[in-house]
Amino acid sequence: MYKTTEITSAEIASDNPVHQRLLFPYVEAAQMVSGNVLEIGCGWGRGLELLTKAANHYTGIDKNQELINALQAEYPQSTFISANIPPLRTLADNTFDYIVTFQVIEHIENDDLFVKEAYRVLKPGGKLLLTTVNKSFSLTRNPWHVREYYADGLKALITKYFPTIETKGIHGNNKVMTYYEQNKESVKKLTRFDIFNLQYRLPRRLLQVPYDLMNRLNRNRLLQADGLAAQINYTDYQVSQDPAGSLDFFYIATK
Repeated sequence: MYKTTEITSAEIASDNPVHQRLLFPYVEAAQMVSGNVLEIGCGWGRGLELLTKAANHYTGIDKNQELINALQAEYPQSTFISANIPPLRTLADNTFDYIVTFQVIEHIENDDLFVKEAYRVLKPGGKLLLTTVNKSFSLTRNPWHVREYYADGLKALITKYFPTIETKGIHGNNKVMTYYEQNKESVKKLTRFDIFNLQYRLPRRLLQVPYDLMNRLNRNRLLQADGLAAQINYTDYQVSQDPAGSLDFFYIATK
């Protein structure tokens, strides 16, 4: 399978802290959504079990045709669309009660059109649930990301189209933040060799494979160090009212 984006596995032990962090907002969303639900960037279906139970009808969009085919076979009652987005070409105005899009917008070239299209396909009163990483907590440049956001910048982008927004964050407890600090120190040791600051000067595509290799090496090293990575659960994350001080943003915008 041709890899066109970063994927965090639920099966790889060293990925566990990130997997649990990405699973947490789905647990929250499943308690909020109902009716006709669209997920933009469903990936391999991390939150599908939760969202399909909460929704009357679930539609998932992703650019990876193989993943979409596999998910359609597994969830025949739901609708899956393979498409490069934005725009949401095949979707009509005022169609969905909720849109879920978790850790996607940082991969989108035209983020303005992305938000505009989400607004268009939501019904009046419909809600957009969006998460993305907080740039303040990023340890290196992630070459899979087109850009990352600070709290106010993301709010400004969304409120250009949505009249109402709740700005929240997703943050970790002491266990999670201990792992974060260990990760920070480990990454510092790896990046000290980048004396020419190439991670910020080279094109993203040239950095993606080396980044993945170093990331895997780093996560494996952290797992073997004290096993903390394997002990983290989604319950070690919580919704925060301080987005700027959180690992991720969790914004809920209403049309």
